Amino acid sequence: MISFMLNNTVEQITDEQADTTLLNYLRERRKLTGTKEGCASGDCGACTVVLAELSPKQDKLHYRSVNSCVTMLSALEGKQLITVEHLADGKTLHPVQQAMIDEHGSQCGFCTPGFVMSMFALYHEEKQPDRTEVQHALSGNLCRCTGYRPIIDATLKACGNKQDDQFSRQETQTVQTLTQLQASAEKGLAELFMPTSRDELTRLRQQYPEARLVAGSTDLALEITQQWKTLPQLISLTRVEELLAVVEDDTGLTLGAAVPLTDATDALLRHSPELAELIERFASHPIRNQATLGGNVANASPIGDMPPVLLALDAVIHVDNGSARRQIPAREFFTGYRQTQLGADEWIEAIHFPKRKANSLLRAYKVSKRHEDDISAVCAVFLLELENGVISKLRTGFGGVAATPVSANDAEQQLRGLTLADKHTSQLGQSLLYNAFNPIDDVRATAQYRKLVCQNLWQRLWLEQQGSIDIRVVNHA
Repeated sequence: MISFMLNNTVEQITDEQADTTLLNYLRERRKLTGTKEGCASGDCGACTVVLAELSPKQDKLHYRSVNSCVTMLSALEGKQLITVEHLADGKTLHPVQQAMIDEHGSQCGFCTPGFVMSMFALYHEEKQPDRTEVQHALSGNLCRCTGYRPIIDATLKACGNKQDDQFSRQETQTVQTLTQLQASAEKGLAELFMPTSRDELTRLRQQYPEARLVAGSTDLALEITQQWKTLPQLISLTRVEELLAVVEDDTGLTLGAAVPLTDATDALLRHSPELAELIERFASHPIRNQATLGGNVANASPIGDMPPVLLALDAVIHVDNGSARRQIPAREFFTGYRQTQLGADEWIEAIHFPKRKANSLLRAYKVSKRHEDDISAVCAVFLLELENGVISKLRTGFGGVAATPVSANDAEQQLRGLTLADKHTSQLGQSLLYNAFNPIDDVRATAQYRKLVCQNLWQRLWLEQQGSIDIRVVNHA
């Protein structure tokens, strides 16, 4: 049984299939058709809904926008699901809905419910957002009528004059209800299992060896919505305590594999503030609200944004099978196209980022057709350690240029010992990186383009260090 609140009503799901998406549940079972189906892949935002969950102290609510088309029912457990039908208070529209009307933000109207739900989640954040923060919050919503300016204006208007709404007034009662739901013993469905500990996860893996593991589901759900596969048994990792830890200590940063990227961002940026732009451009805000670092690594996509980071930072992947744990350097983890060193009975427990040296320089670049909510043509990450301007160590990570996330090993060796400021270092680096890989032509870029991008990104790093161009890095230190 999955217990949650649907708008203001406590609900239990007992008879749905394990691979039912939240979008299908809402539209087909509950007839809540204000939530639209668009791309069915988490790209357009027409299906956006909001999940309200207890804060870590369990004394207030945190609102999170998600794409219901790639969300599994396990994500509902112990939370409040809010749909567009419930925003109005009687006949009075919610402030974000009224602002959309006042600013003429709706044209054909198909995308409007999704935009409204993203606006609603932002409305319930504590601080008042500026225009850039509004754009990030709406990054997962596409308007095919090109109505972005009035939609952004509507969001700024509503969030700039926040008032208590029905959800704020009912927060105490909602917190109490969700606390009671989380205390209930029975979790999951007939073929959807929700373990809470390593021991329970181990038992389920042994009992159901064919069951698929699911965390954020932003990638796994595509097998259902795009490939029409049936996934009869799922084991959700989102409640396993050992997979949810975030540890910062003298050795570095260790992130549990099931921690959503949104929740991991602050710790990641304390470790490496230079990753701010790459993280902000990782898919979209609703996707980051669900997607996990462990999932991004486990699917071994050659175009994932975070694996190149792991390669450049010499990250170590902690894996477990319930009886024994082992550690695999990220640079040895990917063995082939969507293949890794993970054993059939293993799962990723955490990813460890070693503490960086004071003399290290990190740059992360993503080149794609759209600034946000897009897949890389090339992702390049460089970590340099400098001694009096000389490169004492170079680590690289690239995505989009090979069958796996990959490092430019030859360039790492040949550039070591050179003075970074020398023009020769720029020229040699460009030559080495142009010839480092043999990428393919596809719909995102040609092989020749990718080779040129690899070359030019080293030049960009070099120019940035000369002060010749601006460094687009947000300082979150």
